[in-house]
Amino acid sequence: MSKLQLKSRSIFEKIWDSHVILTNDEGQSLLYVDRHYCHDGSFHAFDMLSESGRKVLRPDLTFGIPDHYVGTKSKDRQDFADDERRAVVETVEKNAAEFGINLFGLDDPRQGIAHVVGPEQGLSLPGLLIVCGDSHTSSHGAMGAFAFGIGASEVAHVLATQSLWQLKPKAMRITITGERSFGVTAKDVILGVIAHISAAGAVGCAIEYAGPAIASMSIEERLTVCNMSIEAGARAGMVAPDQTTIDYIEGRPFAPIGEVWDEAVTYWETLPSDADATFDHEVEIDIGTLSPTLTWGTSPEDAIGINDIIPDPNEESDLRRREEKQRSLDYMGLSAGSSLKDVPVDRVFIGSCTNGRIEDLRNAAAVAKGRKSKVPTMVVPGSGQVKAQAEEEGLDKIFIEAGFEWRYAGCSMCVGINGDDVAAKVRCVSTSNRNFEGRQGPGARTHLVGPEMAAAAAVTGCITDVRDLMVES
Repeated sequence: MSKLQLKSRSIFEKIWDSHVILTNDEGQSLLYVDRHYCHDGSFHAFDMLSESGRKVLRPDLTFGIPDHYVGTKSKDRQDFADDERRAVVETVEKNAAEFGINLFGLDDPRQGIAHVVGPEQGLSLPGLLIVCGDSHTSSHGAMGAFAFGIGASEVAHVLATQSLWQLKPKAMRITITGERSFGVTAKDVILGVIAHISAAGAVGCAIEYAGPAIASMSIEERLTVCNMSIEAGARAGMVAPDQTTIDYIEGRPFAPIGEVWDEAVTYWETLPSDADATFDHEVEIDIGTLSPTLTWGTSPEDAIGINDIIPDPNEESDLRRREEKQRSLDYMGLSAGSSLKDVPVDRVFIGSCTNGRIEDLRNAAAVAKGRKSKVPTMVVPGSGQVKAQAEEEGLDKIFIEAGFEWRYAGCSMCVGINGDDVAAKVRCVSTSNRNFEGRQGPGARTHLVGPEMAAAAAVTGCITDVRDLMVES
């Protein structure tokens, strides 16, 4: 190879290299930021900016999107859990006006969860570096971007400078091979990945998901996979852009147009990892080994197939992990060696930035159609646009006729800080991304599943193998 020829690089390295402004003696790089999403929890950073007398450097690249604290019950969006949460959401609007940033407010039909809004509006594009003060910013990597969550002080730094100091993560590739079995979804894939490598299996890494099973996924499925990369400890997750990506982006409100579109597509086509690119870590998983999957414990790594039994903590050689697993079982009210199938559930949540997109709602509706819910079930679209499209397709009527509650857009019961929560010892089947102790409410017991499995639990009143309710095509 000629000394002048660039070394082979992964998509992550290509995006990283193109955003480095400078590197210091400690090995940190100052990176240029292309998109900055600010949800309602970003008020601390704006306070820091005001206290220092600074302005937002690039308000045109900054987008305010209230989602965590908003109510989802009423059309006027005034059903806040309390005045404190109302104030937090209203602060987004105040900061948007004061600093001149773009706002998708509660009276805007585009409002929703930041990680749903960005891709659907054509804001999250291949090759961009995207940040947000939320760990599930990794979602946007499905668009072929390098996207990651940041803390409050980092949010303030980006607001003031449109840049951020970062240590370069290691590169990891997870290749998904084989043929997808009937009833297996993208949520099952990412739960299977996390169970395989553990919740710390990708610490310090930027994951690239590759292989034929990923290539055959829709953008919405890829968003689900990348969304939960953080649950494996990763800094980011991404999928190289391809024709599926280009087709998804074309015509969206903020997507490039005309000659700029042609130039953008030409650039995007250079982003996929070079054929001989090397990675610090490689993992390969056969999707054919997966079945509808759900969690049994209080970490996303505590996941098994619907027909598997709950593992015995005593089989853990590490004492600390053994104690953690037993604590999880005690918290969840379950026993090692038992099956989750037919375990009664108390309620169901369908939504979140993991599974609140239109495809997710279509898939849940396909299971719910013609059936009746046996337990309280809430369906929360990921954005106002998703809600409108679902209603245009009649999905809302299917849910309502099945006895499901049809809500307005927001994070809702995923995070449990907005009035939508789960009571202590109540067992909830949820399409969200975290099942930590207290995540959906103090003492709440959460089982993570895909939309189809959630709908199946709703109409049977227990954890069910959704394949028993589906017709294989």
